[in-house]
Amino acid sequence: MLHSPSSGRIICTGLGPGDPDLLSVRADRLIRNARHVAYFRKAGRTGEARRIVSGLLASDVVEHAMEYPVTTELPVDSLAYRNTLATFYDDWTNRLVELAQTQDVVVLCEGDPFFYGSFMHLHIRLQGRVAVEVVPGIPGMVGCWTATGLPITWGDDVLTVLTGTMSEAELVRHMRVADALVVMKTGRNLPKIRSALAAAGRLEAAWLVERGTMPGQQVSRLVDTQDAECPYFAIVLVHGHGRRPEATVEPCL
Repeated sequence: MLHSPSSGRIICTGLGPGDPDLLSVRADRLIRNARHVAYFRKAGRTGEARRIVSGLLASDVVEHAMEYPVTTELPVDSLAYRNTLATFYDDWTNRLVELAQTQDVVVLCEGDPFFYGSFMHLHIRLQGRVAVEVVPGIPGMVGCWTATGLPITWGDDVLTVLTGTMSEAELVRHMRVADALVVMKTGRNLPKIRSALAAAGRLEAAWLVERGTMPGQQVSRLVDTQDAECPYFAIVLVHGHGRRPEATVEPCL
């Protein structure tokens, strides 16, 4: 089914890991020229996406704050959580489609829209209803491993990306076999992630990067940190140590 004719589009711009200087040239141009801007945020908060573009928006831009009806108040695997968010995404899909009948709407998304981005829930609902474009962004994990000053992978290292919302048993299973690790959605899941790393024998090598590339960035070894009040924008990393071209000295006989 093709989308109905309209003179507007929905353009999702990836904002990168948090530092406005890491926006792509294309995303920066689209944001500065936008007449309508939509972004996700927790109720009562400014929203990280909105913070990143502060100072870039036109003075007469119309803002559409898409406020989540629920974040951590319900278990993510509960029927109530799924139904509440499904209704939320359905509602905003309809609103954006209506706006896009006459004008472009720029939707802001931290990191890359197709890498755990909330926009993907809108994207699947928008298909066949309106023209949609997606501008990729630097994923947040890239900004975080760069902040450690160490390469995340070498040679043939296998990088595994996990989420802190997984069960501890599943985390341990993946952590034991991966060469390099990224654990996203940390926050209140940090104690479980720490326990899983210890069980997998990877705790000593783990790093915690809080608010990577953002104001207040903190980089530390996980063993040197506490679990209290870990922010949502935090990522746990374990660097790989794979193949690399280094000279080998022949032993003297």
